[in-house]
Amino acid sequence: MEIALRMREPIAPQIVAALRQGIVELQLRPGEALSEAEIAARFGVSRQPVREAFIKLSEAGLVEIRPSRGTYVMKISARELANARFVREAIECDIARNAGRLATAEQVLELRRHVDRQRVAASHDDYRSFNDLDEAFHRAIADIVDCDYAWRIVESARVQTDRVRFLSLPHASPMPLLIRQHEAIVERLAANDPDGTEAAMRRHLREILVALPQIAAAHPDLFADTELPAHTRGLTPVD
Repeated sequence: MEIALRMREPIAPQIVAALRQGIVELQLRPGEALSEAEIAARFGVSRQPVREAFIKLSEAGLVEIRPSRGTYVMKISARELANARFVREAIECDIARNAGRLATAEQVLELRRHVDRQRVAASHDDYRSFNDLDEAFHRAIADIVDCDYAWRIVESARVQTDRVRFLSLPHASPMPLLIRQHEAIVERLAANDPDGTEAAMRRHLREILVALPQIAAAHPDLFADTELPAHTRGLTPVD
């Protein structure tokens, strides 16, 4: 959760980003109390932007503000994660389909560079960089379609899925597997194959459903619930 604040820019969004990273990477553990005063002192700011950051994180489902009791990191909800993944699949598969007909050779080349950078991160077991590069890869595909609104919704949904994705990288969804899935998406884009690009993206986004039971069993203290909603029944990455 290391960040140097840019004092000429709005402070609260920077604190949101730093705390979000800390929550995703488990530097701030589920159930942990967050002190407004301590965080303000850590970043060298007043309490007001920290308070604003807590509100934003509460809206994102990452912290719970308990009146007169404090602010706490939310435990992971398998149900909320599955619902966020459902939204991502609905939007990102349509993005992928459209990107499959719109992608230029230069855009495909840039996506290959993204995958190459992920390969380097994986070779160093650099989970933070890999996670950041994963987001950049998906954003680059969305940029091909040129629909900022769709990406903003995806970005909101990623808040939930990123927590489990980070936990999955060492074992349940190892980085080489995710790289192969990204490569499959890029190959279908390069072939200007909308159907194939959509199918490759769908398989990729369903991988988290395969990893989730193993992660929840390994880290029961991090989860508020493990029951999945009806829409996940029967789904596999190859459907």
